[in-house]
Amino acid sequence: MNSSLRQALENGEIKLQGQFLLGSNYTFLVKVRHEGQEIPAIYKPARGEQPLWDFPEASLAGREVAAYLVSEALGFNFVPLTVLRADGPFGPGSLQQSIEYDPNYHYFTFSESDRERLRPVALFDLLVNNADRKGSHLLIEKGTNKLWLIDHGLCFHAEDKLRTVLWDFAGEALPDELLATLRTLRSILAHSRSAPHAPISTTLPSYLQPEELASLAARADCLLANPVFPHPPEDRRAYPYPPL
Repeated sequence: MNSSLRQALENGEIKLQGQFLLGSNYTFLVKVRHEGQEIPAIYKPARGEQPLWDFPEASLAGREVAAYLVSEALGFNFVPLTVLRADGPFGPGSLQQSIEYDPNYHYFTFSESDRERLRPVALFDLLVNNADRKGSHLLIEKGTNKLWLIDHGLCFHAEDKLRTVLWDFAGEALPDELLATLRTLRSILAHSRSAPHAPISTTLPSYLQPEELASLAARADCLLANPVFPHPPEDRRAYPYPPL
């Protein structure tokens, strides 16, 4: 299914269905038509991004794709399939698989068992330096109970920008399985030039700046050297606004 879904998102005809009115950047619900299928997807055109003082202009769509690639490289598979389309209705932008979920069930209403599933999310956000992990960005898919993460336009800045509602595990040691996953990612990043088969080695530079790639590797190194979930920083804002 993932292969056919990728083919559809990369090559299908995009038809606008409506606009999401919440949020500062333009976001559209679309249907992608490909080989007799109609697939719902989320389209975020670069031209609909509000300028930010600390992120390069028209770069958020690429960061959405980069977050998907890192999630896949880690084996977490919790960012919906995301591609960059140059021929969107409003120009280049990210196109992401749409997830059916209950909008009333999110981080702030999760059961205790669902909250216990979030350690990989906390590690992921540390690595990608997520500056906007709101509670509504964590979804549980209807019918499958699969955890998904969305909205990663404000990630990968070279400076420390982590702002998240998810500080539940602060002070805890990283579990062994997450450390093993982190070592694998670090190895891929370290040998990117000599290992072109690595999924993200040749693709991430298309979406991120060299200093951002270097900072990604540095954050992985720091976590390997001190494998503990950090506490919220006291010298800057550590939570997104609004939190939901």
